[in-house]
Amino acid sequence: MDYKIIAVDFDGTLCYSNWPALGEPNRPLIDYLIKEQAAGNKLILWTCRAGQALTDALKWCNEQGLTFDAINDNLPEIVELYGNNSRKITCDMYIDDRNVSLEAFAI
Repeated sequence: MDYKIIAVDFDGTLCYSNWPALGEPNRPLIDYLIKEQAAGNKLILWTCRAGQALTDALKWCNEQGLTFDAINDNLPEIVELYGNNSRKITCDMYIDDRNVSLEAFAI
């Protein structure tokens, strides 16, 4: 594949919010993702939100200029490549407010 796949969380990452409320946008991150998508890379919204809370988040993202190639799911080409749709999202980068850098575990 000649593109990167970026999975990004919503609450506390794209949006400074306390679930299920919506808050202020993380503008630097949103601008970065828009630029990456314009360069041909793929975006996946990877969030715990479901139902109306997810609908509200998607509307909020759209208002910020963000669209996604998949939502809480693998890209169709990844499913085809591996012959299944794993619960773990296949991507090149996860962006989440709860991540821990591997460097934190370096000895």
